[in-house]
Amino acid sequence: MTNKLRSQIEEEEELERNLIVEEIPVKEYPDNFLTQFFTKGIFNSEAATRALPFVLFLVLLGMIYIGNRHLAEKNIRDIDKITKEVKELSWDYKTTKAELAFKSTLTEVAKRADTLGIKESVQPPQKITAEEVQDEH
Repeated sequence: MTNKLRSQIEEEEELERNLIVEEIPVKEYPDNFLTQFFTKGIFNSEAATRALPFVLFLVLLGMIYIGNRHLAEKNIRDIDKITKEVKELSWDYKTTKAELAFKSTLTEVAKRADTLGIKESVQPPQKITAEEVQDEH
């Protein structure tokens, strides 16, 4: 069994040796100002690698800025909504207060009491006075 395995491995190695590797030609870029600037100038791959942490830091700051802006706009919308609600509730309060003041007038109370069978008194109110009892201690 080991001979079969060893022979199979040897056959695979021989096939690999016999394979022809086709080389892909490296694409050459035209020799102009931009290609020289990005390959041999300030912005080469080494400089880009060194600048990567700073670029990532700037991206993080940009994301924080955008998130902060969205949060501020959401808060402004919430404040506007709550301000409208406060105005509506203020008007409801003033309307209810005016209705209560109107319904508590003497004529309105008399009209409501008349439906219950209670009549308004025609006699003026009388003052009741109590004599003080002196204790003899």
